[in-house]
Amino acid sequence: MKTIFLDLATIHAGNSHSSLNADSVLTIGNFDGVHLGHQAMLQQLKQSASEQQLQTMVMIFEPQPREYFAQLKSDPSSAPARLTAQYEKLTLLAKFGIDTVVVAKFDEAFRSLSASEFADMLVQHLNVRSLVLGDDFKFGHDRTGDSEFLRNYGLPVTNLHTITDTYLTDSHMARTQESSSLEDQRISSTRIRELLAEGDLKTASRLLNRDYAITGKVVGGDKIGRTLDFPTANIELNRVRPALHGVYGVDVVVLDATGEVVADAFSSLAKEGRTGIAGLRPHSLFGTANIGIRPSVDKPQEWRLEVFFPEFSGNLYDKTLQVRFLHHLHDELKYESLEALKAGIKQDVVDLIEWRHNQHKAP
Repeated sequence: MKTIFLDLATIHAGNSHSSLNADSVLTIGNFDGVHLGHQAMLQQLKQSASEQQLQTMVMIFEPQPREYFAQLKSDPSSAPARLTAQYEKLTLLAKFGIDTVVVAKFDEAFRSLSASEFADMLVQHLNVRSLVLGDDFKFGHDRTGDSEFLRNYGLPVTNLHTITDTYLTDSHMARTQESSSLEDQRISSTRIRELLAEGDLKTASRLLNRDYAITGKVVGGDKIGRTLDFPTANIELNRVRPALHGVYGVDVVVLDATGEVVADAFSSLAKEGRTGIAGLRPHSLFGTANIGIRPSVDKPQEWRLEVFFPEFSGNLYDKTLQVRFLHHLHDELKYESLEALKAGIKQDVVDLIEWRHNQHKAP
């Protein structure tokens, strides 16, 4: 997959991407999570491209627009929690078989584009020949751009209607009894954020069509876990804040530079024969994860993802780990002392190891 980083300053300087890119069918959006609704859009994109003998192209934004506007207000945490960081999103799109992803820099220049200027950019600089869009897609600084505008401009548009969830959990049914609107059943990033925040991994995973995971590099932390006899791997979140919080049972794999799982990585890194507890997928290690702001620790409250690997010893610094969230034990708790925190962590580990031993082995 080819990735184009689009900056209007570069275009205004006279540098075009058109010579680098084949004629394409384009879809546009945040694609945060690349969930089942997004996947339906991508399937339609691939079908349209095949019928027209064109390549597939996806345009995403960095930062995502609501993140940009939150930054303008000097309140970045007011933006929606991020489901997928840029690297994770690109990896998912690549696995879906997309030919080109355009990462558009969302800034004042980009948000100020008129609908006509936006359409000109698609045709003249990206070689877009047709589009696949949601039926509610709007663009341009005055929000006058839509599918009809593009058709009048001369670009064929295929519209995909809202993708809804045909199976609702009991908890979601209870929330929607008073309303049967389409929005209540829509598969969306917003709804998946709500499910993750509630600890409903089962429904979130179904709407994502995969278990929810976070990928990041192991970096140095404050080593508080060591003082509590539970040394943890501190994993970069690469987002202002995550979409879930609390204590989880996870399985973790090591990824190489291409994003592929490294076979038997943990056993090769293990010391003193402490190889840990096997995870639920091949080449993975079971872990207990805390993701949140650590309210019991007397440190600045910043979001952290920390994973403890029972019965494992080894150096994981600078390794890229993918953490797959499998079981929500409880939300973050505030303990009155470090001794109470230590006792709480110990019980969490016992409970999560018991959960792991009750699971089937990886297929």
